[in-house]
Amino acid sequence: MSLLKRIESARPATPGAPKNLPVPTEGGGNRDVLAPDRGVASGRLGASSPARESFRDVKYRIQSRVIQDLDPKLDLANQPEVRRRIEEIFSRVIDEEGLALTRAERVRMLEQITDEIIGLGPLEPLLRDDSISEIMVNGPRQVYIERSGKLELTNVVFQNDEHIMRIIDRIIAPIGRRVDESSPMVDARLTDGSRVNAVIPPLSLVGPVVTIRKFAASPFTVDDLVRFGTATPDMFEFLRACVEARLNIFVSGGTASGKTTTLNVLSSFIPNDERIVTIEDAAELQLRQEHVVTLESRPANIEGRGAVAIRDLVRNALRMRPDRIVVGECRGGEALDMLQAMNTGHDGSLSTGHANSPRDMLSRLETMVLMGGVDLPLRAIREQISSAVDLVVHQTRLKDGTRKIVNITEVQGMEGDVIVTQDVFSFEQTGIVDGRVAGRLKPTGIRPRFVEQFEAMGIQLPPGVFGPLF
Repeated sequence: MSLLKRIESARPATPGAPKNLPVPTEGGGNRDVLAPDRGVASGRLGASSPARESFRDVKYRIQSRVIQDLDPKLDLANQPEVRRRIEEIFSRVIDEEGLALTRAERVRMLEQITDEIIGLGPLEPLLRDDSISEIMVNGPRQVYIERSGKLELTNVVFQNDEHIMRIIDRIIAPIGRRVDESSPMVDARLTDGSRVNAVIPPLSLVGPVVTIRKFAASPFTVDDLVRFGTATPDMFEFLRACVEARLNIFVSGGTASGKTTTLNVLSSFIPNDERIVTIEDAAELQLRQEHVVTLESRPANIEGRGAVAIRDLVRNALRMRPDRIVVGECRGGEALDMLQAMNTGHDGSLSTGHANSPRDMLSRLETMVLMGGVDLPLRAIREQISSAVDLVVHQTRLKDGTRKIVNITEVQGMEGDVIVTQDVFSFEQTGIVDGRVAGRLKPTGIRPRFVEQFEAMGIQLPPGVFGPLF
């Protein structure tokens, strides 16, 4: 988006001072995202300001003058230069207005004005807070965040629906996507990789709704997930062996259970000398290997043409000589193409899916194959699944907000018309202590059938990884 359009989008939708522009805390702390609006004494603001003029009214007035004086031809890509010019104009306008602001108020006002002109407005302080993992905007008056697995209502507010729409337009414009009444839902990503979903009226009855899944600057490692209690070191040693042995793995779980994070960690176990093709709706995976090709699906254009679905990308990936195919999430007919790839020499494939248990994941795969429009007997589909999928890693978000791998389940094959599964590791909950879920992640004592495959490839596991040695 050009700077001129950014400046125009920063202007208010209606004349007059906005009534609910956000005012972050002076200390920038995490507890109070937004300080309550407070009046600014007329003596401190100078003779030009009316008595009891609020901070946000003053800020809005200064913002309008800064926008008016800013050169619209400035190169937006040169962020330091744009920020420098905004600061210069801001300082001059403050002096001309004769405003006696404290240093903290001055810094806070400049930061908010800069965010409105070249950033994402009220969302910027939330995006800069590393302790926040998700941001949920439910219309202009209600903004929630997720921190440590728990939802919190913030004091952040937008001016009105149009204010949110301007922020949405800034997000989707650089990647060539659109949102309007004819296409009221959109998926996008921020420049840092954070995933964005937006739904606008008439589908949403509370105003524009924006959900941002924040992108970790540094991807979580095995040590991080062990420290969080997601899994034990033995479980990750086992999963590392499974990836190196080229087993086909599905990570299942509910919404916000941490599937993508776990998939990212599993992907880190892929040897560096292999060609990896990743396929996603919105690129989230952060693979550190050298030879990675990232593919992203594309929605239809305004004429309803040009859509490229995940299924199309999976089919095309088979022609790209991949050693590994990693699909961010299977939701529909692409599951059939994934299973066929797994059954035709593309071992070591990884993907995720929404499900309540490992058994449900297999049932969902059956449903997704049928969504592909194929007319196959159910037994034939189950045989495809049982021969293609080796392992299901099931993750859940517990009531206390913690995320754990609660099952690592081997798919053993078919008995009659039923797919046989067996847990290798599981989580045993023992109760609730001080509001936290108590329990332990433990091996079931059963050795999976593919352990012989480890030995054939020279992969050694620690003694006792599957339970006590007798």
